[in-house]
Amino acid sequence: MSTLLLRNALLLADMDGREIPGGGLFARDGVIEIVGTEDDLPRTADQVVDLDGHVVLPGLVNTHHHLYQTLTRAVPAAQDASLFGWLRTLYPVWARMTPDHVRVSTTLGLAELALSGCTTAFDHQYLWPNGASIDDQIEGSNSIGIRFHVSRGSMSLGESSGGLPPDEIVESEDDILEETRRAVESHHDPSYGSRLQVVVAPCSPFTVTAELMRASADLARALGVSLHTHLAETADEEEYCLERFGTRPLDHVAAQGWMGDDVWFAHAVHLDSGEVGRLAEEGSGIAHCPTSNMRLSSGIAPIMASLEAGVRVGLGVDGSASNDGSSLLAEVRQAMLLSRLAAAPGVGEGAGLSAREALQLATVGGAAVLGRSDIGRLRPGLMADVIAVDLQRIEYSGAGHDPLAAIVFCSPGRVDYSWVGGERVVEDGRLVGVDEAALVEEHSRLAKALFA
Repeated sequence: MSTLLLRNALLLADMDGREIPGGGLFARDGVIEIVGTEDDLPRTADQVVDLDGHVVLPGLVNTHHHLYQTLTRAVPAAQDASLFGWLRTLYPVWARMTPDHVRVSTTLGLAELALSGCTTAFDHQYLWPNGASIDDQIEGSNSIGIRFHVSRGSMSLGESSGGLPPDEIVESEDDILEETRRAVESHHDPSYGSRLQVVVAPCSPFTVTAELMRASADLARALGVSLHTHLAETADEEEYCLERFGTRPLDHVAAQGWMGDDVWFAHAVHLDSGEVGRLAEEGSGIAHCPTSNMRLSSGIAPIMASLEAGVRVGLGVDGSASNDGSSLLAEVRQAMLLSRLAAAPGVGEGAGLSAREALQLATVGGAAVLGRSDIGRLRPGLMADVIAVDLQRIEYSGAGHDPLAAIVFCSPGRVDYSWVGGERVVEDGRLVGVDEAALVEEHSRLAKALFA
């Protein structure tokens, strides 16, 4: 048996209601046994880490991403485009990806997430060109060590049939369903403390048919896995659904069986109050992606109204070509700031998120959206997914009045320590067992090849 003792933190916040000055925790075989003060903890363990000056939190949970897009950050022709134009610019580039592109971009994106405090990440890959598969993503994830919810995403509705993507990058629906079944049966682990789960994730109402949406929902429920898609991201999407289906986006997917506590949607920007209430009533969740929504001028999602209605809400970094970064700690800060802009006089009513509420989205909220009861808090019986940030740095100097709020208000950077199931992922601000320079070199070479 392996034991881990974290002690003497400046502050430990369990995100379950307790903030403990001088706190720490003890874990055995990757599971937390004790959370408390120095007097509550044992004196010895296999690993003992003194966290003087550090704030300790549960690991952060990312609920929406596109890791392959790390290869196409800041592409000049897409820098100032809204969603549909941005996609049309980048689809032909992504169509050149090989299995190596998928594998290495997964590694690099998860590395960036891990350094920002993420210990569980969901990724939504929906195109698989040139023989690439979900297996390449899983291979790419292995060296990082964080929990991975990988999706078998899909696109089946090409331009010639009224969809947005070029015909050459969509798949037949029979192939999609067959490969989705294989992915789930080969890789999905539903057990407590699972490190790898598979999600069924058609891309969006403008890239797949209603028939595939319905068949995907049926398959996911037959296999006992979750469902995810983009929804109500832009006004263009709303217009598309009204013209093609005669309904708003939420009504369209709901008619295909896409409601319930096994479903969560990315973005959910253009929802009215009735639709927010419907999500709450049905138990469906939202991945809130504030940076991407600003980057693409998509709008401000009604997050405060969603939380007040009881909708499950987590945070998503979203694609690294519509965020151009994969920092989940930065996304916490962005969510807080954008909620306050939405609440500004003349824009909305009420207050925005507090620092602690923003952290709740990235921990407790993210775990709820992914359907995980084993992560998101520091509590006995839950997995020892823990991060620590040293406040004895320039960017935090002067913020000791409220150490927990400092993590959100001040300039976000790398976390100093991270453990997943009691195993070190980040130590002294560096990834454990990963040659970062070599990874960047390989990733940069592959990114340039896409534009050669």
